[in-house]
Amino acid sequence: MIRPDDLAHCENAIRHGSLSFHAASRLLPSSVRDPALALYAFCRLADDEVDEGTQQAGAVLRLQERLDFAYAGRPRNAPEDRAFAAIIDGFDMPRALPDALLEGLAWDAAEYRYDTLSGVRAYSARVASAVGAMMCVLMRVRDPDALARACDLGVAMQLTNIARDVGEDARMGRIYLPLDWLAEAGIDPLNFTRDPLPDTALRGMVKRLLAEADRLYLRSESGINALPVKARTGIWAARLIYAGIGKQVRQNGYDSITMRARTSVSQKLGWVGQSALRTAFSVITPRSPIIYARPLDEVVFLVDAASRAKPSQSRSLAVLDVLADLRNREAGVGNTGHRA
Repeated sequence: MIRPDDLAHCENAIRHGSLSFHAASRLLPSSVRDPALALYAFCRLADDEVDEGTQQAGAVLRLQERLDFAYAGRPRNAPEDRAFAAIIDGFDMPRALPDALLEGLAWDAAEYRYDTLSGVRAYSARVASAVGAMMCVLMRVRDPDALARACDLGVAMQLTNIARDVGEDARMGRIYLPLDWLAEAGIDPLNFTRDPLPDTALRGMVKRLLAEADRLYLRSESGINALPVKARTGIWAARLIYAGIGKQVRQNGYDSITMRARTSVSQKLGWVGQSALRTAFSVITPRSPIIYARPLDEVVFLVDAASRAKPSQSRSLAVLDVLADLRNREAGVGNTGHRA
């Protein structure tokens, strides 16, 4: 069980660090909301340490140690760590899921770039779908079809984030757009990071990314309706709020270089109202055959892990490989600008 003071700390961290999730979490039943707040607080802390720290590789390696201690039942003496250890114990959380998140953060620290849309989806699977799969575990949902749709939602949300932040990321030297898209448009990545411009080609890439996100948002809906009824409104709200960010990018003419898409409180409240209606309607709606769609190739390992299928040994080795690469970087012998 999560200690009340640790839970209060986690909720406060989410209230100030992720308004969208905090708003959606208030719609979840307490049996899911409390561990979800603890989960997101730990994930948020991990993401912030890697994003904002000056020693990104070291931050990822420290997070690996924190996970090791948490899974050993000896969490670091910090609210997020104690709360996450309680989640591990109370929900039998598969280690492969937070390991996937750690791998995605390691890709960020190693400055990976992605040759194709599949590579971008693989990254999104780790930093977003892994969290969605962990949320399913908190809801006691282990059905592979429902998990596959939760992973669709995670990838869609991350693609939306990427589409919104193209300019901000470029100015930090980061590129998450597929490199083959840039090559097709004749855009040199180095020049792009030096002086990103919202030209027609760039806007077209943002449009393509959002189109892929929309496809996955639609696929995810049947999975939301397979969750426990009391949990559906909160997840519907998250789905609608994130899709709303994409709509704002469209209204900005797909210019996410000079403008940043923002949504208002009144818009969020409107989507929360829609989520309640969607939940009510889902109770009387037959199960959609879309729920049985094959999972994205990039998320199969998450579905297998969360559904208690035997984790792939190659996945464990992949995580160890990228962490070894980061250790080499810390020692001053690593490379930068990896491509996947």
